[in-house]
Amino acid sequence: MRHEFTDVLWYWRGLAPWYFVSVPALLVEQLHELSGRLSYGWGMIPAEVRVGRTTFATALWPKDGGYIVPIKADVRRREHLAEGEPVTVELTFAV
Repeated sequence: MRHEFTDVLWYWRGLAPWYFVSVPALLVEQLHELSGRLSYGWGMIPAEVRVGRTTFATALWPKDGGYIVPIKADVRRREHLAEGEPVTVELTFAV
């Protein structure tokens, strides 16, 4: 199962700060339906992610009823991404 979307890169200033892209509501609905088969626990959903020419493995994090995609520092450097910029994300899930 593969999905592509574009949203803004944002910064979470928590104890362990991270950058994220939020998953759009329509895809969140589909993921909720499949989460029992996709999640490995705590609501985390493993995915292969492609941003630009960079592909990496991560897991979508549940947040406020939706999901967010963590964007690693190495990926942000390689793809020249900055907070507030639109980012196109391709997600692939093993269904």
